[in-house]
Amino acid sequence: RTNQLVFPHRLEEDLDSTTSHLLYLRLGNFVCRQALVNLLLTGKASPNVFNGTLVFGEDGRPLERPLQGVLSRSDVGYLHWSREQMERGRLPQVGSRLKTPRYPVWLCCINGSFSVLFSLNRSLLSDWRTEHLFQLHYLNGQEPQRTTTKLTVDTHSHHWEMSRGPSDGDPEKRFPSLEMTIRTKWDGAAVDWSGTAPFY
Repeated sequence: RTNQLVFPHRLEEDLDSTTSHLLYLRLGNFVCRQALVNLLLTGKASPNVFNGTLVFGEDGRPLERPLQGVLSRSDVGYLHWSREQMERGRLPQVGSRLKTPRYPVWLCCINGSFSVLFSLNRSLLSDWRTEHLFQLHYLNGQEPQRTTTKLTVDTHSHHWEMSRGPSDGDPEKRFPSLEMTIRTKWDGAAVDWSGTAPFY
């Protein structure tokens, strides 16, 4: 018996120098790495969320080993937001292949927790006119949320930063992480929670 998981040859090819395992242990629980999430969404265990393959580093020099990103669109998309990563300037930029799936359904990783965002309008991703004003449904699977939350997204409403006053200065209360996650796909969109108290 061995403690090492032996990957099939094709899975090894998907991974790069940044990832050698699909799961890691944190506080006694197994946590999936991005490669496992991408494997479930796209069928390839690419460890990164950007489009294509990164051959050159930030300094313009060729990388010793290319970094593997997402090569094609999938049926279900992916959105990511982490307030901690944002504050550190390390928020990964999800590429258009994950942001624009074939169906308007997104797995969301928000501050380390997974949830689902979806639209009942299948033309949302195929007709740009439907992206002006549309509804999304959100479910995080946590005990307090027994039903989906309906959100109205307005991409033509400008100055969303001013939609909430300075209040107590807490940015999390001014800009809930779910809204920031939605804005990674629809930049500058205003989000109406339809009477539901925003999740903080």
